[in-house]
Amino acid sequence: MAWRSAVAVFLTFAFAYFLSALVRAVTATLAPTLAQEFALQARDLGLLAGGYFLGFAAMQLPLGRWLDRHGPRKVSLGFLGVAVLGCLVFSQAMGFAGLLAGRVLCGAGVSACLMAPLTGYRRWLEPTAQMRANSWMLMTGSLGMVASTLPVQWALPLVGWRPLFWALAGLIALAMLLIALRVPAWRAALPEQGATGGDAVGDTLGDVAPPAGYRMVWRHPYFQRLAPLAFCVYGGMVAVQTLWAGPWMQQVAGYTPLQAATGLFWINVSMLCTFWSWGMLSPWLLRRGWDANRLMLWGLPLSLLVLLCTVLAGPRAGGTAWALFCMASSFVSLSQPALALAFVPALAGRALSAFNLVIFAGVFVVQWGIGLAVDAFAALGWGTAASFRAAMAVYLACNVVAYAWFVLQPRRHNAKQTAHP
Repeated sequence: MAWRSAVAVFLTFAFAYFLSALVRAVTATLAPTLAQEFALQARDLGLLAGGYFLGFAAMQLPLGRWLDRHGPRKVSLGFLGVAVLGCLVFSQAMGFAGLLAGRVLCGAGVSACLMAPLTGYRRWLEPTAQMRANSWMLMTGSLGMVASTLPVQWALPLVGWRPLFWALAGLIALAMLLIALRVPAWRAALPEQGATGGDAVGDTLGDVAPPAGYRMVWRHPYFQRLAPLAFCVYGGMVAVQTLWAGPWMQQVAGYTPLQAATGLFWINVSMLCTFWSWGMLSPWLLRRGWDANRLMLWGLPLSLLVLLCTVLAGPRAGGTAWALFCMASSFVSLSQPALALAFVPALAGRALSAFNLVIFAGVFVVQWGIGLAVDAFAALGWGTAASFRAAMAVYLACNVVAYAWFVLQPRRHNAKQTAHP
């Protein structure tokens, strides 16, 4: 793909992914308003937040098959149409059922906003460019999460939450128009494309098209090597960034609600800068032999160390500690383009979607699991701060196990992704 076309396609997909991240995170800011207007209890807010992930996760496996068959443009347009409907349903809701239906539709509708471009990049871009594009896509997601915090809070008194979702529906429709105009058409993978992967899958496929299902993805040794990291470390990073950093700052570090919101704002800003830096540095590092596997091997212990220090510091650890944890955990984001390079282009959509399903299953389990652990330790008579610290210690142990699995798996399972442009 020519440089100008690649930039245009990237910016188009980045705009859609920015909106998807904004839609995902905005309910955290709207929670007090919605709770007051609809008399929602804590369990209702939890289910409302989970509704998004329910719709998102339910689409991942069919999404992968459709991406490989129909390509990013057609699939993105179809899914984003559902997201527009979800925003409109949410904006017109007269009760909790309407809110939940809107969130489920939104989650399903934006579920292709990252997987579609990554599938296209696997075929259109060189390996180093894929690493950069992946990092910068995540950067635009962080920008969307930044926009969902203080900017939304400032806009609420001026326009209200219902017009906010009308505007989101209009912006998503604009993203659909840009995708229709700028993203290239897709053609079925040629036989020779199925044989150029240079890995276990490519070697076994030879000159035949890959099967339509997911068996080869689930059984691939590199997928199995990365799956625990995706579930615990990647899923946990998102769970902390989108949920648990806030309660920790208020209930352990003693922040006021405004201070906690400001802390979340700066956590998201720090992640935006981190992913921008990864996009700048990853091609340079790859050319010097620092591929994704090596970077994760040496970088992820930093996140374990930061989390250990946060647990030990307790009330002395606030927003800065969680920003450092998320930044150190960002090494695991390199696993997505690495996984795509381990599969032939004709399997990339299914591989990425299956991997994304593992990540979001991890988000759900870690979000819920930390809450269950906090309640369990509190039931034993522990104080709030002690319960949070103990729950995070359990999460730390899970991360250690996932990292150990990654380290101890045979190196032959690595993707052959060190080609230089």
